[in-house]
Amino acid sequence: MAKRIDVSGLHVYYGDFLAVEDVSMTIEPRSVTAFIGSSGCGKSTFLRTLNRMHEVTPGARVQGKVMLDDQDVYGPEVDPVAVRREVGMVFQRPNPFPTMSIYDNVIAGSKLNNQRMSKAVADETVENALRGANLWEEVKDRLNKPGAGLSGGQQQRLCIARAIAVEPSVLLMDEPCSALDPISTLAIEDLISKLKENYTIVIVTHNMQQAARVSDVTAFFNLAGTGKPGKLIEMGETNRIFTNPEKKETENYITGRFG
Repeated sequence: MAKRIDVSGLHVYYGDFLAVEDVSMTIEPRSVTAFIGSSGCGKSTFLRTLNRMHEVTPGARVQGKVMLDDQDVYGPEVDPVAVRREVGMVFQRPNPFPTMSIYDNVIAGSKLNNQRMSKAVADETVENALRGANLWEEVKDRLNKPGAGLSGGQQQRLCIARAIAVEPSVLLMDEPCSALDPISTLAIEDLISKLKENYTIVIVTHNMQQAARVSDVTAFFNLAGTGKPGKLIEMGETNRIFTNPEKKETENYITGRFG
């Protein structure tokens, strides 16, 4: 079940350094939200706070609130591993486990979660996830071959299959197409449009055409200045952000006048 994310007053730190300052936003379920903005403005850092990946970095911490429906993601009793199961992540470079087969890559998350499953259930999980990632027809006859033997675009779809196999409610994607060729990029974009029927999707992208193509809502981040934290400048319906932004900074970025 896709879930809604409500962020309020979020500050993100690396040690004493304030990387992202005072972000509040609502991310609606069954939609695609794109984060855009120049390099170093905190988009990926903020994305990683949504499933507590940020705190894997030593000295990293947050202040503020992230709610997943009615659950406080940073509540004292909340298990970060459970959060990451609920809020899946797809990274910039495809990262299938190199020594594992395609089949084992897909099922890896379920095994990590100590789910004991029969061969029949495992087979069904793998097929459903690969179908969900639009990869089944391409790999169904070589499931026991290494995942690392696939093309870059197929590897990225394999990573998406691995993420959805554990049935999350949110998918975070950190520049999922930046290492891919245009045809693979189009395949991932088509897939994102299909996946939003069942998931809440957040994507960081440097490609503004991509943000315009795949997202329903766009959030523009910018730096307050050199050495200053990143801030959320403006967020709204993608069509409006790209045609009629409220803030001059947003317009300058979209029209290529800076960044």
